[in-house]
Amino acid sequence: MLGFRLVVSLVLLASIIPQDSWADLRFKRLAEPGIVAIMRHAYAPGTGDPANFAVERCETQRNLNETGREQADLIGAAIRTAGISVDLIYSSQWCRCLETAKLLNLGKVEELAAINSFFRTPSLAGERTRQLREFLIDLPPDRTVVLVTHYVNIGALTGKWVSSGEVVLLKVEDSGSISVVDTIVVNSAL
Repeated sequence: MLGFRLVVSLVLLASIIPQDSWADLRFKRLAEPGIVAIMRHAYAPGTGDPANFAVERCETQRNLNETGREQADLIGAAIRTAGISVDLIYSSQWCRCLETAKLLNLGKVEELAAINSFFRTPSLAGERTRQLREFLIDLPPDRTVVLVTHYVNIGALTGKWVSSGEVVLLKVEDSGSISVVDTIVVNSAL
């Protein structure tokens, strides 16, 4: 009977609190020591990049559209609404990741080659994932960190294949183990 009441209470609570508020509450976990957010860039129509891709030239890449820009803004707003102050924001050097990271409006963005996509060069998967694991393990546990990268990078690290703008909260242990503690999707027009 107690279990039934708990379920009914949660259903009633969920009907009162907008879904984005659930995301805001879940982002509060970022304040816990050792929790790191890694997210896929916001919505950029298509797959991969054109044949003439050049990392230093945004016009040669698949980029965010207006929906993606709105999505990035909503994710940043949810994190700020949760009362989270982000210490470090790292981004892949791809323009769609850099734009997402900047639109989050959470602070200064630094490029990090270890989270660059290896979609076109799968032979780099092992090396990039090793670099990312080392980077995460070396982070000070008392810092609030957000990384903006690509689905292949997140998938190789976690085994989870995420949608555009999806945020994965990781627990990085002193022992070097990394585990997924939550995934968050903030509503958008997608």
